[in-house]
Amino acid sequence: MLSKIIIMINLLLLIISLGWSQSKELTGRDIAIMVHDRPDGNDRKSITKMTLINKRGKTRERTVLSISKDYGKDSKSIIFFQSPADVKGTGFLQYEYDDPAKEDDRWLYLPALKKVRRISGSSKSDYFMGTDFTYDDMGGRSVDEDDHKLLREEIIDSVKCWVLESIPKEKDYIYSKTIKWIRQDALIPVKVEFYDRQTNLLKVLKITDIRKQDGFWTSFKMEMNNIQEKHKTILEIEEMHYDIGLKDNLFRVTTLERGRLK
Repeated sequence: MLSKIIIMINLLLLIISLGWSQSKELTGRDIAIMVHDRPDGNDRKSITKMTLINKRGKTRERTVLSISKDYGKDSKSIIFFQSPADVKGTGFLQYEYDDPAKEDDRWLYLPALKKVRRISGSSKSDYFMGTDFTYDDMGGRSVDEDDHKLLREEIIDSVKCWVLESIPKEKDYIYSKTIKWIRQDALIPVKVEFYDRQTNLLKVLKITDIRKQDGFWTSFKMEMNNIQEKHKTILEIEEMHYDIGLKDNLFRVTTLERGRLK
């Protein structure tokens, strides 16, 4: 919790120094920092319904339990599929580092094989468990991994948004750029466009249910539409809890191998 308080203080100091009253114009990097440092508790636990829709309109539903915890500017998270039976017990563990020079650590556990597989950096563009989210999408990017430009401001559903373009510094990254429409009050995107290496529109993420839970702005429903593959993934949070006191020993490979948190 202390680390979150420090981040919030730094965020307030940033806002004051930038002149939140518009006395000084915000840059794209300023906005990216505020989004990155948005308060979201010291730890989190959620249950999410995941719906996969293919180009023929056929759907598959899954239930996912996830937990995450902050360690300063770094974080650890673990995901377990709870249903249906063919994916139950499948787990994904991630250590996310704020340092752009440090590669995130990721492990996947497949109960059918009873084996943990480490996800290499070369696999970060692969899609996760048949969804439209890549392994790299599952975590956040450090602010300084991209160059950020504030394109304009727009009003979406009566809410002011910044339109932010982010271009990866890594030349062979999976996306050539992303464009985000970020709510100024919640510091959460309502829409993200992902462009492939040929600068063609690849995917569009829409977040349609943003509200406060336990005092924190939370994305309760999002839809990732893969334009090129004509495939969709819808995530709907059914339960969300913050600052519940998660223990450090939950975020280990041995937890993955159990196929459950307890």
